[in-house]
Amino acid sequence: MALPGSLRRQPANGGLVSRCTHHHIVVFLLTFFSYSLLHASRKTFSNVKVSISSQWTPSCLNSTAPELRPYELWNSSWLFPNAEEATLFLGTLDTIFLFSYAVGLFVSGIVGDRLNLRWVLSFGMCSSALVVFFFGTLTEWLHFYNKWFYCCLWVVNGLLQSTGWPCVVAVMGNWFGKAGRGFVFGLWSACASVGNILGAFLASCVLKYGYEYAFLVTASVQFAGGVIVFFGLLTSPKEVGLPELGADEDAVVEEDANRPLMGSDDVDDDDRNYSIQGTDAVNQPKAIGFFQACCLPGVVLYSLAYACLKLVNYSFFFWLPFYLSNNFGWKEAEADQLSIWYDVGGIIGGTIQGLISDVLQKRAPVLAISLLFAVGSLFGYSRSPNSKPINAVIMAITGFFIGGPSNMISSAISADLGRQDLVKGSSEALATVTGIVDGTGSIGAAVGQYLVSLIQENLGWMWVFYFFILMTSSTILFISPLIVREIRLLLHERRLRMLAE
Repeated sequence: MALPGSLRRQPANGGLVSRCTHHHIVVFLLTFFSYSLLHASRKTFSNVKVSISSQWTPSCLNSTAPELRPYELWNSSWLFPNAEEATLFLGTLDTIFLFSYAVGLFVSGIVGDRLNLRWVLSFGMCSSALVVFFFGTLTEWLHFYNKWFYCCLWVVNGLLQSTGWPCVVAVMGNWFGKAGRGFVFGLWSACASVGNILGAFLASCVLKYGYEYAFLVTASVQFAGGVIVFFGLLTSPKEVGLPELGADEDAVVEEDANRPLMGSDDVDDDDRNYSIQGTDAVNQPKAIGFFQACCLPGVVLYSLAYACLKLVNYSFFFWLPFYLSNNFGWKEAEADQLSIWYDVGGIIGGTIQGLISDVLQKRAPVLAISLLFAVGSLFGYSRSPNSKPINAVIMAITGFFIGGPSNMISSAISADLGRQDLVKGSSEALATVTGIVDGTGSIGAAVGQYLVSLIQENLGWMWVFYFFILMTSSTILFISPLIVREIRLLLHERRLRMLAE
């Protein structure tokens, strides 16, 4: 009995290794570290919140230059009367950044599909580095403190940083096909967690000299990375004379390399009659429109799910060091270093869960199981005792079950959505779809950061974790139609295999 295409797949990682060249490795590393540097500069802000809060209130002098700012002068020019209001403003800055970042993602995805991805990415990295330098270093050196100036800079920074993710996912999607995509993108999506670790490490190393030096170091490294990307990144195989993705594969592998894991091969083929592009597909791929991208199967559901999940993931990203210092009384540098374990868990989770999804050839069931465990880990972490080893272990487990699914949706699943049959021949859908998914997620994260600060101030940290549990459960709810669909497909494929034996 002949098996359908979905059951006649070659091993996921075997085809990938056979097609890998040194260009693939260079692209993997350049895109990995370019986004890591963007995240490192964001992490710097979250890691020095305690120092900034102290600096913006009248209870602390500037330890780097006390002779330039007597206490009487500073006491008459502080930004906030107490640490609580300073903390609320820091949460407002997080919200401002994420809203501008979200708006920028929708635009950057469209721009990235129409301009050279290398130019857009390098411009965003270098320009963002300058803004970070102005925000955290130059204002401190000049003793210039102004709430509106900080807000404007952070809006610009969000817009510039939004160029990163759609561009790097699109470049990776151009170079790596569906064969082993879950594992490759799961490993590669650790770039955000590595950036968090790098940012925490750099900040903790120079924080004793003043928080401005933490901004200076990360901004300098990011600017240098943008220059390297401009001169070294290859955006697609055709730039070095290699065949386009899937062009050198046989018919079965070519079909498999471009079909997403969204369940499009269901027993009923109604969706296959729908096509965004006309049947007379031109040889030159044309960029897909924004609303056409929104209409692709799975895009809206995964976007809404990612809005809830990114809210939780970014709350840990922005507030974890502050929570450890505020709730347990640990030193800021120690809290920064301990928060690394959340990202370590996310790295391992994204890689392992991506590999499992490759084996199953389905993403949604893997996400659902991980998120169910995430609910339990959040409940456990909310009751973590005042012990650094125990806190680190539970934190890593929480990162495994939250950071892993977050990495999968923002990378491998976004690439699947941007390369499904409905846009076959239009690789320029990759950045647009990625921008929609990540942009919607950033809107949810932006709202969440302000809610976290309000809930913490009025109800306490325990209710913040209850809020996280609610959002994680909502993530499962949004992808439940996809979970049911893909489980049906798994059972259907299993029955076909049994009949073929």
